[in-house]
This record gives sequence, structure tokens and C-alpha cells, in this order.
Amino acid sequence: MAEENDIRDMARRFFDAIEAGDIETMRSSFAPDAEIWHNTDEQIVTRDQTAQTLTGMVARIKDRKYADRQLTAFPGGFVQQHVLTGVRVHDDVAVRLPCAIICTVENGRITRLDEYFDSAHVAEFRKFANA
Repeated sequence: MAEENDIRDMARRFFDAIEAGDIETMRSSFAPDAEIWHNTDEQIVTRDQTAQTLTGMVARIKDRKYADRQLTAFPGGFVQQHVLTGVRVHDDVAVRLPCAIICTVENGRITRLDEYFDSAHVAEFRKFANA
């Protein structure tokens, strides 16, 4: 139970950091050799690549919130379902991205994160990414 509480607390800090735009806290939540897999492109990326992507997202999406968090911790990891909401900076359009995340956790850090998004929602969320 203590391990599950620690994992639950770490998961909350991880998502709270992204909401706040605190990329370094998010990055340090990962083990150095963590793998992050995306269902939309079936690619595995590193924590540094993820930090770079989220830095861009933080710059383009304001008022970020992980709404409707449904977090379940278990020995060795957690699952969270949520809706990431925000407002695009360049045109003030609200966006939302339903998601499910499955994480493996060892020694208090995420070693594997699998994220599941609907590709249509991703396209709208990333619309005008270069604006």
C-alpha cells in the first residue's frame, strides 16, 4: 500500500508539473533511459524528446488542465485516464485531448509510459503547431 501511495503521489506531481509548465520536474519524473510510446505513430521516444515536445506544447497551449483524472496506482505502476484541456495561444481556441496513460514505475521514476490518444483529437490539438 505504501508503494501505491508513493506512485500515486509521483503521478500527481508529474501531471501537475505539466499543467504548470514545469518541464524539468516532468523530465525528472522519468528514469534516464525511460521509453515513451505513442499509439498515434507507434514510435518510442526518450524523456529528452518528450521534454522538447512538451516545451513546445506549453508555449502554444495556455490554461492547461488535466481534467477528469481517473488515477489507479498498483505495485509497479499506474494508469490514468484524463482529458487534457487548454487554449491555443495564437487564436484563443479551446482544445481538448482525451487520453489514457499506462506507466511502469521503478524506484520512484517512470521507466515506461504508453500513451493512447484518438488521432483526430491529436490533429485538432496540434493544429497550427507552427503558428
